Amino acid sequence: MMPAPLTSSLLYLRRAAVGGLIISLVSATTAEAGGMIRDAETESLIRTYAKPILNAAGLSGQAIDIHIVNDRAFNAFVIDGHNMFIHTGALMEAKTPNQIIGVIAHESGHITGGHLSRLRNQISRAKSAALMLQLLGLAAMAAGAAVGAGNLGQLGMGAAFGGTDAAMRMVLAYRQDEESSADQAAITFLNATKQSARGLLETLEFMNSKLIGVQGINPYLQSHPLPPQRLSQLRLLAEHSPYYDVKDPPELQVKHDLVKAKLYGFLDRPDTVFNRYPQTDQSMAAFYARAIATYRKSGVQAAMPQINALITAKPDWPYFHELKGQFLFESGNAKEAIPHLRQAVALSPEEPLIRIMLAQALLGTQDMKNVDETISNLRIALARETTSATGYRQLAAAYGRKGDAAKASGARQAYLAQAELASAEAYFYEGRLKLAKQQAKRAKAGLVDGTPNWLRADDILAFQMPTAD
Repeated sequence: MMPAPLTSSLLYLRRAAVGGLIISLVSATTAEAGGMIRDAETESLIRTYAKPILNAAGLSGQAIDIHIVNDRAFNAFVIDGHNMFIHTGALMEAKTPNQIIGVIAHESGHITGGHLSRLRNQISRAKSAALMLQLLGLAAMAAGAAVGAGNLGQLGMGAAFGGTDAAMRMVLAYRQDEESSADQAAITFLNATKQSARGLLETLEFMNSKLIGVQGINPYLQSHPLPPQRLSQLRLLAEHSPYYDVKDPPELQVKHDLVKAKLYGFLDRPDTVFNRYPQTDQSMAAFYARAIATYRKSGVQAAMPQINALITAKPDWPYFHELKGQFLFESGNAKEAIPHLRQAVALSPEEPLIRIMLAQALLGTQDMKNVDETISNLRIALARETTSATGYRQLAAAYGRKGDAAKASGARQAYLAQAELASAEAYFYEGRLKLAKQQAKRAKAGLVDGTPNWLRADDILAFQMPTAD
């Protein structure tokens, strides 16, 4: 889990629609502000869920990115052919991995079905401004859930009422067909991976329970068809699958429960967490949630015995070491945090977010002996996390220290140019284009013409924000 040194990251994310901004679950304002959440453990679990489904759907080579939205509504959606969004509410409400796997399979069905592309075509054929406003509203509704869609769905509904009823019926009827089609595709993907469709069915039953008493609502006024309609169709397909009674592997259920506990630990009030996970619950997930809640309520010393107990129980779990390092680092003990973060990296070398946290701790010691290790970890992390503004910020600081310490003027200039370029990258991925260009101009002046770094600085200088058609 990453600390959040940039308090304005949520603003940048919303304004510029750029990725790579690390928002910490431990930030005091995160739960209230919403936005995107980055957490190595949660993302790793979602990748585990998604990989077989994406392979079965023929999407494994299409760079599908799955993002976590800090929203307690049970919801997931896709906005194009490459980005899938899952709410924290879905992860926290889901009792089994299979329920989330079913959701991923359904959303993959939207991608393979080309639903979003066809919806865009519908919109492009709209000629009047009023109708365009309406259809844009429907697109927003499509991103929300049928139940508990939150502000996004509400905004879409409000816009939809601005157009003609005939066009609204046409597009929403189309949405109904899409949902049923995505359900059928999900069953196909689940069968191909020998997984049950029970979780998808259970999710739809959950949605159905939320619609009790609203049978009179016009189904055309829903971004998804009313769940009872889908429920009967889906039940027939799911129960006839030869894999309907297949259970999730026990070890996967453990990982699922740990992620749920982590999310509750960071996103709920500590006292609420203690009530949800009382001392009588001796599961590892309960210990995890209580350790996090204890840290948030009483500080690092109070939480440390619980974290140590978790590490003793499961010493090969990188995220317990990561969490211990995070607690220490955030409490002003950067030097003490380093060995634990190093251990987390050793146990999970492919997780760039943990390497970025390690780099922050190394820099936090103010020890020049740690600068080269900082740069090495950041270079590895940024090769995977290519749009991480936080990572580039740390890289700029590390190269700045190298430049300040360099005795030869040539070396000093080279290091400082690297620092300027890293700063330019950070501003660029924050959406602060003017500052990015200023830093890129300074970097370019100190870099060798034609080198990859010089060309990257030149690319930032030449970049122009796309304009609306």
